Amino acid sequence: MLMIACIALASLLPAQGSFAGHFGTATNIAIALLFFLHGARLSRATVIAGMTHWRLHLLVFSTTFVLFPIIGLALGLLVPTVLPTALYAGVLFLCVLPSTVQSSIAFTALAGGNVPAAVCSASASNIIGMFLTPLLVGLLFARTGGGGVSLSAIEGIMLQLLAPFIAGQLVQPWLAGWLGRHKWLVTVVDRGSILMVIYLAFSKAMVAGLWQQLPLQSLVVLLLIAAFLLSTVLAITIFASRFLGFSRQDEITVAFCGSHKSLASGVPMANVIFAGQEIGAIVLPLMLYHQMQLMVCAWMARRYAERTAAERALVTEPQGAAQ
Repeated sequence: MLMIACIALASLLPAQGSFAGHFGTATNIAIALLFFLHGARLSRATVIAGMTHWRLHLLVFSTTFVLFPIIGLALGLLVPTVLPTALYAGVLFLCVLPSTVQSSIAFTALAGGNVPAAVCSASASNIIGMFLTPLLVGLLFARTGGGGVSLSAIEGIMLQLLAPFIAGQLVQPWLAGWLGRHKWLVTVVDRGSILMVIYLAFSKAMVAGLWQQLPLQSLVVLLLIAAFLLSTVLAITIFASRFLGFSRQDEITVAFCGSHKSLASGVPMANVIFAGQEIGAIVLPLMLYHQMQLMVCAWMARRYAERTAAERALVTEPQGAAQ
């Protein structure tokens, strides 16, 4: 609802002129603070505990950085008859982004999955994505005629995202406990920075006339593409987990970490990689997918939790009857 409110605000009162410049500077600072806090919160012991399940992590990374891009390239067959080129750039960008951290871990915990492995996979996906996403953008966009990514864009991501994260890791032993007692601070910075970026991106889109150029048919197509991506990846990750003999806890972790795409990392990366371009059209597929993954995976997490609770009840009931 807050995201929709930001889009509405940007449509009515878009940031322009000097205000847009100052707001952009404040947004960059908020993003850097966000990744600093992520680095300060991430427990090294938890990461080490989760790193041992290498098959699970390999499946998650393959889904995030191999399966998604392949599907994204295949969706290029819809251009330009069904999907406009500008929106396809956003779909392809969505497909090369890393997984989320907060929602992946939260849904895994709610569903009764392997939480330490989820922490490791989601966090590693974001760290690796800082390097791999710009490289995939350069490779795939060059192949599709969309241009590559510049060295300055990679440097910008390193300075804005990776450097604060490393700084947070360095002070993690001293700040982790305090941040654990003040989780509201991370939540405010997390959601606030995303909302700031969305407002700024769609302000630029409004000034450039995005909504006048985006017909209702294209929006419907984006929703269908998001539904196709999410359902396909969820089905493949669940089937692959069962085929490989993973436990249900590991299956839950693979499904959620493998299918999610990070809005917190994606929008800042888009601002750097596609600087000077139409950012609103590029992040729109990501925003739609992000909302869909939250709603669908929240429902899935409850179903997993209910199934686990029902099975435990069946196990304990005969024992109680026997006593």
